[in-house]
Amino acid sequence: MSEPLTFALPKGRILRDTLELLDRCGVMCSHVLDDSRKLIYDVPGYRFLVVRGQDVVTYVEHGAADLGVVGKDVLLEQDPEVYEPLDLGFGYCRLVVAAPAAGVGLGTGAKLSRTRVTTKYPRLTEEYFRRKGVQVEIIKLYGSIELSPLVGLSDQIVDLVSTGETLKQNGMVEVETILESTCRLIVNRASMKTRTAAITELVRTFQKQLAADAGEG
Repeated sequence: MSEPLTFALPKGRILRDTLELLDRCGVMCSHVLDDSRKLIYDVPGYRFLVVRGQDVVTYVEHGAADLGVVGKDVLLEQDPEVYEPLDLGFGYCRLVVAAPAAGVGLGTGAKLSRTRVTTKYPRLTEEYFRRKGVQVEIIKLYGSIELSPLVGLSDQIVDLVSTGETLKQNGMVEVETILESTCRLIVNRASMKTRTAAITELVRTFQKQLAADAGEG
């Protein structure tokens, strides 16, 4: 019996969406969600590692997992050496610049002497403001980014939004969208060479099912 393909997946909606996609492809595995405490799930032919979203790339790039599902935003931020064969279409969100409503007008277009920006995406943030010709001091945070301008830690934030409701609840408005993101299937480079047939077959199965899903929609 061949070794199972190992997936690295983040907790939450992406995990559920990926397993449900596999269900529709004939690999019945969404039942593993019944025990949310586990970090490793095994079903015939597959092993699933449940990790932090930002860590999916690390597991795949270094070979602890053959495949992973991760947002395009993370791929652009980390720039890993992995293959990216497929846009899965789910997990849509946007990376935006946002600021307190009272501060809009001092935003990205004005060449301030120095703007403080909090974000989980320092690389993408630096690139964005450099293109704008704005000098920034980037402060990295790992959560509750929208709190930082409210307590004087920063002037603006760069963060992911889906509906934008959290920003509104905290008195903030979007200034500009940096990029749009959906979930991508990524593959370890060595795995692609040593397990080409299995991975290629899975990618083709995903493609067919996603096309069928789009047709139904």
